[in-house]
Amino acid sequence: MPDSPQYTVLPTGRRAAGCPLEPAAELTELRERPELPRIPRYHPFFGQREARAVTRYGDVRAVFGHDDIGADLNADPDAPRTLFNQPGFLLGYDGPEHLRLRRLLAGAFTVRRLRAMEPAIGKIVTEHLDAMEAAGPGADLVPAYALPIPSLVICDLLGVPHADRADFQHRSAVLLDATRPEQEQFANYAAMHAYMAELVTRLRAEPGDGLLGGVIAGHGDEITDEELVGFGNLLLIAGHETTSNTIALGTLALLRDPEQLAAVRDDPEVATPAIEDLLRYLSVVTYLDRRATTDVEVDGHRIAADEWLSLSVLAANHDPALVGEPGLDVRRKPVPHLAFGFGAHQCLGQQLARMELKIALPALLRRFPDLRLTVPFERLEFRTFSPIHGVTSVPVTW
Repeated sequence: MPDSPQYTVLPTGRRAAGCPLEPAAELTELRERPELPRIPRYHPFFGQREARAVTRYGDVRAVFGHDDIGADLNADPDAPRTLFNQPGFLLGYDGPEHLRLRRLLAGAFTVRRLRAMEPAIGKIVTEHLDAMEAAGPGADLVPAYALPIPSLVICDLLGVPHADRADFQHRSAVLLDATRPEQEQFANYAAMHAYMAELVTRLRAEPGDGLLGGVIAGHGDEITDEELVGFGNLLLIAGHETTSNTIALGTLALLRDPEQLAAVRDDPEVATPAIEDLLRYLSVVTYLDRRATTDVEVDGHRIAADEWLSLSVLAANHDPALVGEPGLDVRRKPVPHLAFGFGAHQCLGQQLARMELKIALPALLRRFPDLRLTVPFERLEFRTFSPIHGVTSVPVTW
């Protein structure tokens, strides 16, 4: 592998070599250091810079909730458009503009709307289990189950035709792969932008009942087409990448512990605590960037204006200060983990993700009670060069 900064896994995102579901020993050691150490931080769009590593649960939560530490990651407006450098990309806003944009989206994630989606999610899950059973025994769990279920759910939510699902899956995979050359990333984003701009144009004419159409119908004069494009691209990525990887990695974690797998499969009461602890244990969104907007102090740490911070959600969620014993425990009473962030930027779609996981994981284990890997765990290929952790293939049989 080339010795280049873009191929370096951030210290705040390093996972154990023998078990990439858990933090690496050096990340645990980083968490035990009293200061917020400075680390090199390469970003394919922002280049090389230095960041402060934030790894303890209390520190990460405090930074997430601090009014003077922002998520404003937008680059130079004259620079090429990217997912991070575009209007409407909610994670790149702070303050009043963030509140305005978040308010426009919030209505799509009400409890009432999510409950109305539950039968459709159950139908999608059943259809994919039926297809696996008919084609089996044996399947690659990623393309057969983990990827398509969240993709179809977010297609329904946004009003994206199902026939376009494969294209946006490919584009999101390229976007989240930091090993791809910069020009490939720019070209990939241009294709994402063009597709979403065309969809927004269609929805302006006929809003329909999807999320973007609902925003247009209710707030069309309060939002620009470019902001709608940014909304759509963010939700296509956030709405399926994190959930699909949690399905695949969560299944792997349970296959490594038959007793806990059996509890999730056989006891409906275990589903809720199991999903919460899998979210914490896996920490699929491994790390996030933040930047101080002024000189601040957080839990006794002095941070200068414009300093960048690399927040390790993985280290924080495995901090004994949060959970005592950080290993997976599907019967653990839910703790206030940070898998969905905290504060102003806490994930809007977290309840949708929980619903999908609570339906999809137990259903898979019940349909195939003898589910097992067909290759050694050590031979699986994990996606380590991305802030969103994943696995490329999970070959199983039953």
